[in-house]
Amino acid sequence: MFTITKQKPLEEIIESLSQCRKIYITGCGTCATMLHTGGKSEVLEMKRQLEAAGKEVTGWMVVPTGCDPITKQALIENGKNIEDSDCLLVMCCAFGVQTVSLYSNKPVYPALNTLFIGWEESPGTFREVCVQCGQCIIGETAGICPLTACHKGLVNGPCGGTNDGKCEVDKNADCAWTLIYNRLKAQGRLDLMQKHQLPRNFHATLRPKVLKIQ
Repeated sequence: MFTITKQKPLEEIIESLSQCRKIYITGCGTCATMLHTGGKSEVLEMKRQLEAAGKEVTGWMVVPTGCDPITKQALIENGKNIEDSDCLLVMCCAFGVQTVSLYSNKPVYPALNTLFIGWEESPGTFREVCVQCGQCIIGETAGICPLTACHKGLVNGPCGGTNDGKCEVDKNADCAWTLIYNRLKAQGRLDLMQKHQLPRNFHATLRPKVLKIQ
């Protein structure tokens, strides 16, 4: 399971750093390295691009996992170079950016957009598997999440546009509800296709979400 990220356009990054002349860059050795958005190669390329844009890079590092509390120790160990900077550019997911900001008194800017939580379906291809809605029904949809597998996010399906098991929105994609139907049929649970699912209540829990284990 990976946090899927995509690098922001360089122009957007440069604009966000307009008040910073000296910059320290932090990458992530886990998800961002796997996605080629914040590993060593990408950090060094970002360093090159920033210097070409007239910025001074005071240093860089790739922490093992950007969102892990061990990042605090990595920041301490690189304290001199960070202190010499005006801000930090973080090539990690949003969680990693927030983690860095917890342990630094410098302004922190994200170099990446965080897209979704997903798995590697095939080499280099990542698919969203959960929107973390807090109202999971995949026990009744044969382990297939209709919110992520269906282009329309229908919790009651299929829609009228499905044709020969393909999706109306993306004709190269399998219809999620056809997949659900076939799996439920193989399991002898087709009666669940008749069950009406309530619309998702996106106000079911307040944000930011908090879970306290008793």
